[in-house]
Amino acid sequence: MTNSEWTLCYQGYDPAQEGLREALCTVGNGYLATRGAAPESEADGTHYPGTYAAGVYNRLSTDIAGHTVDNECLVNLPNWLALTFRVDDGPWFDLASVTVLDYEQYLDMRRAVLVRRLRFRDGGGRTTAVTQRRFVSMRFKHGCALEVTVVALDWSGRLELRSGLDGRVDNSLVERYRDLPGRHLEPVATRELSGDSVLLQMRTNQSRIAVAMAARSVLRRGDRESSSSDASYRLVQEDRWVGHDIGVEVHPGEVVTVEKLVTVFTGRDRAISEPGAEAARWLDRLGDFDEMLRGHILAWSHLWDRFHVELGNQGEELCIVRLHLLHLLQAVSPNTTELDAGVPARGLHGEAYRGHVLWDELFVFPILNLRIPALTRALLRYRYRRLPEARQAATASGHRGARYPWQSGSDGREESQQLHLNPLSGRWIPDASPLQFHIGLAIAYNTWQYYQATGDREFLANYGTEMLVEIARFFASLTTYDRARDRYVIRGVMGPDEFHSGYPSQPGNGIDNNAYTNVLVVWTLLRAAEALEVIPHRTRTELEQALGLRAEDLQRWEDITHKMFVPFHGDGVISQFEGYELLRELDWEHYRQRYGNIQRLDRILEAEGDDVNRYKAGKQADVLMLFYLFSADELGELFHRLGYRLEHDTIPRTIDYYLARTSHGSTLSAVVHAWVLARANRERALEFFGRALRSDITDIQGGTTPEGIHLAAMAGSFDLLQRCFSGLETRQDRLQLNPLWPKSLGVLELAIHYREHPLRLRISGSRVDVAAEEGLQRPVEVACHGEVAWLEPGSTVRFSS
Repeated sequence: MTNSEWTLCYQGYDPAQEGLREALCTVGNGYLATRGAAPESEADGTHYPGTYAAGVYNRLSTDIAGHTVDNECLVNLPNWLALTFRVDDGPWFDLASVTVLDYEQYLDMRRAVLVRRLRFRDGGGRTTAVTQRRFVSMRFKHGCALEVTVVALDWSGRLELRSGLDGRVDNSLVERYRDLPGRHLEPVATRELSGDSVLLQMRTNQSRIAVAMAARSVLRRGDRESSSSDASYRLVQEDRWVGHDIGVEVHPGEVVTVEKLVTVFTGRDRAISEPGAEAARWLDRLGDFDEMLRGHILAWSHLWDRFHVELGNQGEELCIVRLHLLHLLQAVSPNTTELDAGVPARGLHGEAYRGHVLWDELFVFPILNLRIPALTRALLRYRYRRLPEARQAATASGHRGARYPWQSGSDGREESQQLHLNPLSGRWIPDASPLQFHIGLAIAYNTWQYYQATGDREFLANYGTEMLVEIARFFASLTTYDRARDRYVIRGVMGPDEFHSGYPSQPGNGIDNNAYTNVLVVWTLLRAAEALEVIPHRTRTELEQALGLRAEDLQRWEDITHKMFVPFHGDGVISQFEGYELLRELDWEHYRQRYGNIQRLDRILEAEGDDVNRYKAGKQADVLMLFYLFSADELGELFHRLGYRLEHDTIPRTIDYYLARTSHGSTLSAVVHAWVLARANRERALEFFGRALRSDITDIQGGTTPEGIHLAAMAGSFDLLQRCFSGLETRQDRLQLNPLWPKSLGVLELAIHYREHPLRLRISGSRVDVAAEEGLQRPVEVACHGEVAWLEPGSTVRFSS
């Protein structure tokens, strides 16, 4: 693999690496995305040509270990790429059956175009060169394009190309899911639209979502389109497959190109008549490949202006940062704003987590808030639309307010697995993930941070406050008063570490007083009360009446924010949860020597007949998430309000304590640890930053990236530059900066958008320049190193220590 600042390049063909390359070379536009599989390939254990559209889910049931289990999945749509060729009625092209002479594949990140070049010699001694280009249009979200150029280097004969739409697909990418039902689509119709165009219509078999694709395949010789006299088109229709065989005579050195343009529509689209009719109607409006490409490149140039980043002379790091931004924008983009879709944890790049929405937006929204706030708003409305289901979940568990699910899909019900397979033991294990109630606190945090970054009072009044209040009501009702302590407590939850589902004697029943949860509940109650003060009086009155929110409820919130219990060890380290210090210490060195990779320590221990609940061991940051979400000053204020004192060494000692007891079984672990170490241990922070950068590109978890990229880790690695090392916060209605920028990273340049102001930041060491574009916006406050300045449109403010 070789990289430039804008190109991810692979030299040579390596079947063992195809899954990883396919995930990292995915092209998409926020509406749909297609993995970087070869056009001639099918799902065969080496290749997996998956295409996924945001929000298109389907639910199937199966029996597992005596239980009937429902699983809702993001559906693998028909393969629009399908295009192969053969010579003189020989076998269809198969890379495994020829001699590969040259092979190169690269992702042009500036233009979001995937290019594949190869030269090979077949069994007949013929040498052929092939170049393929593809993209999923950012300009027209329903459009995809593939161009395949074949050059007969030293032979003459009849070249036959087969181009079609393949509906013979299922969800089978993730090996541990393959025993579960995966056939989500049923055929509706296939037909020929014209001599070079076809239509495939299918439908999901449970959610009944219509899916339609139309494709036009045009053959060109050199620079001209072939006529009917020298190229033949023959319709090919098979079960769930429709396309054309295109035949043409070629001579040595002759260049033949097929341009394949495709439209994709689903029954979830707005402002359409019917997906099949729309796919057929828009196909003729696409123009040719180059015309589509020009619009696509222009749309990406506008996005890259908003997401501008320069990183000194760090070429490789900059390349990976841009790759992460590319995949973020291919998963969620301005094309997502009109969709009812959330932030899928693994992007639109694969089938891990079944395409569900978890808490990853906590790491994604800080990027979007400061560049495309309208997109954050749209994604928050995905949560708002599922507020009724969250209310029902709270009621069903005997509580008030709204209880959001750990995993969400189409309708907002809990989509976490009831059972999950431990591939090391082969056993199906009960999944306690629904006890991660803290997902609601993440939604509350995201809602308030969006408001702080944008000042969008209309959103706060009409959507945000209702979510904040309902989340606050749930956690207030989950909280009970402990008279012996004169403190409020929360029992039976699961924290972010994901290992501890309960105490050793009661696994799966949750733990008590998770510090992260308890502190974030206090913050959420304060913000919900503040939001009620911010919105118009009439809106507040109507909301309080609709929800039955009483003055005594608000008084109880106030009391909780002064008396919430937070557990500490005897030496002042913040306890992950009550009783954590009583658990056993793990022999970390023994397990590292025995297993090498112990990231999934929970699976290792279960396979040994043991239980991770017995040990002081975490998969990822838990208590330390507090230091990720809050500055030391803000956290100190929260603890002071609760009557606890954070000593000067409480935070560093707490970090060191849990760092030594974390297996880093999540790609997010490196992001959070880099963040919390940034000011106390710069060298170690940069080590974790490097690990976060390379977690997907090197498949650090050994096989998970081919199943889908880790979107939160990708966004989080960029956020380390944007907010952590720069000390950037949007708090108290001002842009705050407190940089301690590593000199080894050179000079950082960023484009951000704060309260309608397009800004450019330039940070070097402790010096910061903030420049605003011309405009008619109101001035904004910027603070740095204890100084406060008003930034006017068209002006620049400079700070230095």
